[in-house]
Amino acid sequence: MLKKLIFPILLCLSTTGFSQNTYKMLVGTYTRGTTSEGIYSLEINKQGQLIFNKLLAKSDNPSYLAFSPYGKYVYAVNELGEESTVSAFAFDKENETLTFLNKVSAGGADPCFITVSDRHVFTANYSSGSISVFERHPDGTISEAVQVITHPKKNFGNRRFGPSNAHQVIFSPDGKYLMATNLGTDRVFTYSYNPIGSKEVLTYVDETGVKKHSGPRHTVFSKNGKYLYLVQELDAGITVFSVANDGKLTNIQETTLVTDSTKKNGAADIHLSPDGKFLYASNRGEANTITCFSVQKDGQVRFVEQYSTFGNVPRNFTLTPDGKYIFVGNQKTNNITVFSRNKCSGKLKLLTDKVELGAPVCLLLN
Repeated sequence: MLKKLIFPILLCLSTTGFSQNTYKMLVGTYTRGTTSEGIYSLEINKQGQLIFNKLLAKSDNPSYLAFSPYGKYVYAVNELGEESTVSAFAFDKENETLTFLNKVSAGGADPCFITVSDRHVFTANYSSGSISVFERHPDGTISEAVQVITHPKKNFGNRRFGPSNAHQVIFSPDGKYLMATNLGTDRVFTYSYNPIGSKEVLTYVDETGVKKHSGPRHTVFSKNGKYLYLVQELDAGITVFSVANDGKLTNIQETTLVTDSTKKNGAADIHLSPDGKFLYASNRGEANTITCFSVQKDGQVRFVEQYSTFGNVPRNFTLTPDGKYIFVGNQKTNNITVFSRNKCSGKLKLLTDKVELGAPVCLLLN
């Protein structure tokens, strides 16, 4: 019995030596009405101290970023209402430079999420309730939209916001399916992906409803693709789905980020730890928290602990690949909070909330 207790502790301790001395990230920001000018490069050491901060590219409201496979290119949405665009950049990691390549119309209003495959770029366009698909060229540039899918404005949608608000697009781990959340219609849509398709790159498979007025926002897949975890903006709920081989979803658990029902919610982001053993989700509104859950063998989650983000509007956060740290971007207080993380318990410890940057929205480790 003693050996059984000691081994997991030694395993946690033995992996700490693999941590980096510093962590580099690109940060997408809002530039309208803020001090920010575009896309930044930050370097933070393991004490949580900012040691490098550089504006890499001036860009208008580059609120969300994504790397191409292998990290040679970066794609950004420019969230500008009906005039929104998508920008492509070449990224030189060694020299910390972004070189502008081209920019095209987003094909929809207010894109708020972007994801990339070998051949395509995809955006979720919030205000128009649509998904846009762009071809990626060998030189990293992108085409005008080759496909735009507009979600139906159904009566079961959320009337607090719009009748249809697309919020995220992510791939299943095997790359066969693209999942799209829609806050306005309280739906998660499943599409099959045809990478060699000319116009019909995405094909509708199914849609899964959640609680009315819950507001589906962001999702994350388990590594094996068997489970999908959804955070819902309006009621700060967490839904766990099992995922069938055909991409269809089945609800297997409902839980919540809410620990104080007197505070307004605005849940935002959700991620799994690198080992898949813990789930984290942020809540904005008046809560401004990040919550940790442990992941059980059946895919369901169990509450562990909740923490203040020491800032206002924790829009996005990221875990380091070694699992040792979490960085949280607080949009309204212009700061990034750094937590160290216990890989055995999943619990967090504040290192600093003093990393300053105007309106951080998307933190992209490189």
